[in-house]
Amino acid sequence: MLSELSKLQLNILDQILDWYKSPKQQFLTLGGYAGTGKTTLLGYLANKLKKEDSQISIAYCAYTGKAAVILKRKLQEVKALKPKDLVGTIHSLIYKAIVDDDDNIIGWEKKPLEELDYDLIVIDEASMVNENIWQDLLSFQKPILAVGDHGQLPPIEGTFNLMEKPQLKLEEIYRQEKSNPIIKLSEIARKYGNIPTIDFGDKVKKISKQKEDTQDFLTNIFSTYNKDMLVLTGYNSTRLKLNRGIRQLLEFESELPEINDRVICLKNNHADGIFNGMTGTILSIKEIKLDDFKVYETEIEFDGENDIFFGNMSIEQFGKQETQSQNNGISLFDFGYALTVHKAQGSQAKRVVLFEERFPKMTDELWRRWLYTAVTRAEEELYIIG
Repeated sequence: MLSELSKLQLNILDQILDWYKSPKQQFLTLGGYAGTGKTTLLGYLANKLKKEDSQISIAYCAYTGKAAVILKRKLQEVKALKPKDLVGTIHSLIYKAIVDDDDNIIGWEKKPLEELDYDLIVIDEASMVNENIWQDLLSFQKPILAVGDHGQLPPIEGTFNLMEKPQLKLEEIYRQEKSNPIIKLSEIARKYGNIPTIDFGDKVKKISKQKEDTQDFLTNIFSTYNKDMLVLTGYNSTRLKLNRGIRQLLEFESELPEINDRVICLKNNHADGIFNGMTGTILSIKEIKLDDFKVYETEIEFDGENDIFFGNMSIEQFGKQETQSQNNGISLFDFGYALTVHKAQGSQAKRVVLFEERFPKMTDELWRRWLYTAVTRAEEELYIIG
């Protein structure tokens, strides 16, 4: 079985095993470009560890519920998961809910050390992890393997970045992925930052915005919008226009959020257990007065999360280009049909529509990272509007 790995992958596998058996430090970082076999390597790692110790338990986790669902599917494909293992969000792994007498969640607190009963923690999309959560993870004194893609954009907030200089790197495209048109496109984006306007496959292509039938093509795609689709932009102004347009095509009657609307969290709110970039669907919504201002009281089903979010969100934030500062802990959301590439980090979808938009002050390196991050959000279909 191990002969299926390349020499580099075998070497990295050995280094991870050596670190786990006699760690000189608590954590190890592994960076890998799209298509380099990160998940395959995790499968080999799990099987090696289980063969040597059948009682070992591994907690695999990601920043959002949607990312955890994708991770679980990939781990199942490489037969990495065993009965004692866990796949979930970082939040559910290390925090527990504080509830009131009516069983409503009113906050979150870190779990006691003894409650984290796993031998190894593996974090996927590790560049999404902020410094506070990272320090909380380290406090449990468990070995942590942090895995991510060092070709992607740096995190949205702050300067902390686990994937800035990973200790181990996978950069050679895995042979099984060489014919994948999305992987080919990701290589072009990462190396050159200039994708030609051609078809790379039936469902992977770059289309000119000026082409006569492009608008009809987009109208048809947006009319069938569902949560297995990501619409990505560079500019917030484009995001707002697309959100309005897609909602009109889906026949929402009001410019205000309604039941079944797609929304995205714009800023971390640790008290509510929600984080920047989480997407979901509104189950209920009503306007209420809270102290001296009005808010939406909502229930939201977040993608990949088990618990229904019940809480208040800002009315004023919807449809605004800039993210407000939070008032009294009120959560900040906007419509989540179209997202900026920065907000979509850590997420993937079967179908992606990408509007190529470069900021004037963007360096060539940052542009390549932006384009590469956008392309690698797609799993099966990718349409770039150039």
